[in-house]
Amino acid sequence: MIGIPLGLLYANAAEWAIHKYVLHGLGKNKESYWSFHWHDHHKNARKSGGYDLDYEQLPFSNSPQGKEALGLTGLALAHLPLFPIAPFFTATVCYSTIDYYRKHKKSHLDPEWARENLPWHYDHHMGPNQDANWGVTHPWFDRIMGTREEYVGTEKEVARRERDREKCERAKSKEKRIVRETLEEKISALISVGKKTVQSLLDL
Repeated sequence: MIGIPLGLLYANAAEWAIHKYVLHGLGKNKESYWSFHWHDHHKNARKSGGYDLDYEQLPFSNSPQGKEALGLTGLALAHLPLFPIAPFFTATVCYSTIDYYRKHKKSHLDPEWARENLPWHYDHHMGPNQDANWGVTHPWFDRIMGTREEYVGTEKEVARRERDREKCERAKSKEKRIVRETLEEKISALISVGKKTVQSLLDL
């Protein structure tokens, strides 16, 4: 059973290190495979009050969050060979990858939820320093490594909160309009194909 707390600590340490050194360290280079995190994800969240429209898509789509889902799956699979000798540890690590994706996605579909439940991650995106607060699921290693910088509830955050909330709502409204227009286009295309098919059958 000691594998459970060890797995949680290990997963949080890995989360901290990968976020800091891979997703930001390598990701700030536009030529890097990991550039999606800084140049797409952070850009979307920053300009939309924490909301990221890419998380409206299905996992494993050809999008930044699809790459994230693929990377998390790879990490979980890489640990599976340890299961026979450390089943609780391995299961906890696999659980942690799912928990990470679930919480990260929810935090960018509902920034108000993130502000209340994952303030350290809200701070990471909306605070003045985007190179701090590396933990997503928990702030444990940020506390240990001295990289936890609080923003939620500060005078600056309170002053900006309403503006960021409005940016989020505008982004969500835009996404809904795009989805509606895309759906209407697909329905129109299907109706057009149906009419042509019926006409072809009548001409026989």
